[in-house]
Amino acid sequence: MKDREFNKKLSQIVIPITFQLFMFSLVPVADAVMLVVLSQEAMSGVSLATQVSFVMSLFTYAVIAGTSMLAAQYWGDGDRESMEKLYGLVILITIPITAVFFTLTFFIPETVMKVFTDDSLITAYGADYLRIASFSYFFMNLASVIEIIMKNTGFVRSATAISTVMVITNIVLNAVFIYGLFGLKPMETAGAALATTISSFLGFSLSVIVQLTRGKVRFRFKNLIGFSKNIFVKFVKYTSPVLANQMGWGIGFTMITVIMAHLGSDAVAANSIVAVVKDVVSCFCFALASGGEIMVGNELGAGRLERAREYGGRLTKLSIISGIITGIIICAFAPVIVRFVNISDTAKHYLFWMLVMCIYYMVGRAINSVVISGIFCAGGDTRFGFICDTITMWAFIVPVGAFAAFVLKLPVLAVFFILNLDEIVKLPAVFIHYKKYRWVKNLTREE
Repeated sequence: MKDREFNKKLSQIVIPITFQLFMFSLVPVADAVMLVVLSQEAMSGVSLATQVSFVMSLFTYAVIAGTSMLAAQYWGDGDRESMEKLYGLVILITIPITAVFFTLTFFIPETVMKVFTDDSLITAYGADYLRIASFSYFFMNLASVIEIIMKNTGFVRSATAISTVMVITNIVLNAVFIYGLFGLKPMETAGAALATTISSFLGFSLSVIVQLTRGKVRFRFKNLIGFSKNIFVKFVKYTSPVLANQMGWGIGFTMITVIMAHLGSDAVAANSIVAVVKDVVSCFCFALASGGEIMVGNELGAGRLERAREYGGRLTKLSIISGIITGIIICAFAPVIVRFVNISDTAKHYLFWMLVMCIYYMVGRAINSVVISGIFCAGGDTRFGFICDTITMWAFIVPVGAFAAFVLKLPVLAVFFILNLDEIVKLPAVFIHYKKYRWVKNLTREE
């Protein structure tokens, strides 16, 4: 296989996904920048409130990952009928998951916020955001299902275009609703939520239009009821470890947020900005993982196992390089970021050194994203990620971090350093497992 062929496939998939993820990452940036002008508490409230959608994404990510895993191999095998059956099954699973989170955030947002903080002002801001943002969950999750089908059938650019329109709309409406432009009443945090809901509806509508007019794989209502037992069994078999992994890792990550939240508003503000910066700079790493799963999955489904193995090797090398580069970028821009954010001097001090610590974190994040979430998942090797992440998070990061914060009462930066070691400590196990090549597997031939 020539380098040109690999690079062509990589650029056609990864570059559009990178841009799409970058556009998505601008939304929390816009929220943070616009809300911090109002107050540090407003920004912190929305930052903590979005942890609810993060927890919801643990479920939806597992569903989307399982969908992409099977869709990539079915598409590589040329089995369009199975893809349509998979499509209906995933929609059926997504709706009740979304309904649960909508119910919680719409009816008892204050109770939900108290899980993350005991600050009454931050809770009030977060509750205002959640009550309105709850409506966006249905649009976001259903659009995610449609878009993953689009990406696996050659419509990556269309998905990126839709995301671009949605994000630009979100940012513009953010300014209009938060500050009350054009004669409207300022809505503050509720305005950010309304902007998110409207733009999510727009993105969902555009996704439906593209699927109805140009889609190669169609949604059919008959597949909501008469789904394939074989596909359902495969989906559950390979998605369950991903879901368990997401829950174990995600709840642990939420606990990290809770630990930081109890270290004071300065720590919350700094950590919130760092989280946004990480996500913005990580766009290429996440795109490499998503594109890698599609590329490797296509080759495995087509029975070209040796080529899939070679793709995996190339992607792993790229993940190392991208991790180093992203870490250096964050460190280089740390002084600029600190200078332009409107937070207290103490929070700025925390922020600068937290950004510097991102150098080691980003290397681990890039490698683990591509290898565990991309390459391993492409071949249905999902159990390893669950075991590895669960042990790392619950046997080390959460208990040690909590002990450091609440028993030893170490400084905020020391606690942050410990809480961000999760991506590093599991690297040896990840590379050892990669070399076993259990992920080189054709799932379409399983009964």
